[in-house]
Amino acid sequence: MEHTEIGVVRTSITRADPEAVAALSAFGVATIHEAMGRVGLMRPYLRPAYPGARLCGTAVTVLLQPGDNWMLHVAAEQIREGDVVVAACTTESEDGFFGELLATSFRARGARGLVIDGGVRDTADLERMDFPVFARAVNAKGTVKATLGSVNVPVVCANALVRPGDVVVADGDGVVVVPRERAAEVAGASAEREAAEEGKRARFRTGELGLDIYGMRGPLAELGLRYEDR
Repeated sequence: MEHTEIGVVRTSITRADPEAVAALSAFGVATIHEAMGRVGLMRPYLRPAYPGARLCGTAVTVLLQPGDNWMLHVAAEQIREGDVVVAACTTESEDGFFGELLATSFRARGARGLVIDGGVRDTADLERMDFPVFARAVNAKGTVKATLGSVNVPVVCANALVRPGDVVVADGDGVVVVPRERAAEVAGASAEREAAEEGKRARFRTGELGLDIYGMRGPLAELGLRYEDR
């Protein structure tokens, strides 16, 4: 779809409501994914560049060409406080598009992190800076600055559609995208889900079984599950 739109930078985007973004930041990716109806996950090959990395913010999207990080420099100008840069590529590429220098630039503009369907390098420096990056690969191989892509167009990153201004949340369990118009709704559903899970957690602590909490015994018996004492 929009992957054919090359050579454009959209300077005005609609971002999700900041209060809804702040509310979503309290929840993990798994909770948000379930609360949203089990949609919005990026492919699990995107992994944190260092242990404990986590991010939540509104998307500034970038469409890269393979082996070329020019558009990341272009995107830096469009970053506002609280944004997360989400970079897709026109075709698979694991080159090291991003490192410590660009992270320094992004942070100065207010970025909360980067999600990239490509490679990242300088991971020790990123950890020292605590600048969270979720990437397809860690790769020292550098890139060129020679080919146009686009900034702030809808992109498909790791199999998930991301529009400028959508909310992106990432932690050790993965990366999830929340459509900007659903941010408040999904934050509320996530809170309800966490409250319900805390009730179940308390029951598990007493030794109660999931078989009884979830009412599993009847369906298992109907399918013919037998208990034998031999």
